[in-house]
Amino acid sequence: MMKKWINSAAKVLETCLGPVPHECNELDWKQGLSPKKDRLTQHLSAFANYPNGGILIFGVDDQTATLKGVQQPEAASIIGQLANIGRDALEPPVTLDHAIVDIAGCPILFVLVKESKIKPVHLRGKSLDHCYIRSGGTTRRASRQEVGSLLLNSRSPRWEELRATLLLHSEEMLAKLDTVIIRRLLERPEVESNDELMRWLADEKFIQSDNEGYYITNFGAIAAARSLKEFEGLERKSIRVIRYEGLNKVQTIDEVVGQKGYASGFEGLIAHLKRVLPHSEVIEKALRREVSLYPEIALRELIANALIHQDFTIPGTGPMIEIFDNRIEFSNPGTLLPSKKLDRLIGTTPESRNEILASAFRRFRICEERGTGFLKVVTSTELYGLPPVAFEQGENYFKVTLFKPRKFKEMSQTERIEACYQHAVLKYFSSSAMTNTSLRERLKMHEKQRTQVSNLIHDALEAGRIKRKDPTSASSKFAEYIPYWA
Repeated sequence: MMKKWINSAAKVLETCLGPVPHECNELDWKQGLSPKKDRLTQHLSAFANYPNGGILIFGVDDQTATLKGVQQPEAASIIGQLANIGRDALEPPVTLDHAIVDIAGCPILFVLVKESKIKPVHLRGKSLDHCYIRSGGTTRRASRQEVGSLLLNSRSPRWEELRATLLLHSEEMLAKLDTVIIRRLLERPEVESNDELMRWLADEKFIQSDNEGYYITNFGAIAAARSLKEFEGLERKSIRVIRYEGLNKVQTIDEVVGQKGYASGFEGLIAHLKRVLPHSEVIEKALRREVSLYPEIALRELIANALIHQDFTIPGTGPMIEIFDNRIEFSNPGTLLPSKKLDRLIGTTPESRNEILASAFRRFRICEERGTGFLKVVTSTELYGLPPVAFEQGENYFKVTLFKPRKFKEMSQTERIEACYQHAVLKYFSSSAMTNTSLRERLKMHEKQRTQVSNLIHDALEAGRIKRKDPTSASSKFAEYIPYWA
């Protein structure tokens, strides 16, 4: 299969060779490899700094622009020397691809210099202004202003974009990824050919294609692996479900470690939790049925949150679900992003350190990116009569805890005030406001307990967690309250 860049480069070469021969910014031709290593280094720097990279052509006469061709030994020597220069003489190193193409009966060597995401690509051991660009079909040193522009267009590769494997053949790659489940999650019909499947997987960032084969990206592995054990360094990123006896970690009942990728194994994880979590028996229309003590929508959102927002750069640890007799904890490596605050997580604008994974989970319909995740969690906990959701940030972790149902008298004062605050946040994002009546309903309390609820609202006001919607109103019976930051 001829790669797209080869066809594109051949068309550009044809245009440049006639009727008036001229070199362009994205292409430079040569008869053979110049002995001037410094000039070759400059060309590689310029093409790596150029949008979409550039092509070095070998086998074309420099003076007459006629096709001369190259032989296999010469081509191998050229490729080896350029690869050494790109690796040893430039910072960051330059990535090359190549192909020998028959043009009008002549074997012509095409060398693709890929655009670097980290710019400027400059001479190793020199300052950043020792970099080069293409201009008017020639290579020249960049000005200070042009160096600044390159810096603005530079970014480090995301963890998700890095390679999780060595170069693989298509059969080896497909053996490691569960493409059937991924296609089903994306509601994508079965593809007609292997080439079409490869293009689709590359477009979706599961893999990166190369002239000789394919690389599975970290995103592809962590989302769609048949078994994360097959990917070195990613096995510890498997989600762990641990059950304990009692209220602490002294005695473990069992531990289950996820084997599949996050997307390919998500429904299996939910099914496992529904089996092992405690249930209560309810009677509806004279029929008994088992109901989970924890709302499924909250489980889904909190698991997705732990998977998506973890810091993958922290080694030796991954997301965990820990089940105790009175609570369930969801934790992930990494703290909140600097722009986030613990008491402003409900309903805030979504932001993720793993944008590709977050976007994929939305398209898989596992979660949303609209900032409604914690709103759904808190709404469902109120509906089930659970204590408030607890958010905790440690030195290198973030944790969310759901508690089993407890009556108002069994909650601590801190929990009562937090329940009041979270209820006020929900009402605010529903274009409403908290009242004594709405808070009583949330806490499943009787009308006779209105005074207790009024005292709680007063305590929340004193703690600075809520405020009156209308500070000029003197009425307390019909007062409305909103979060302190509203």
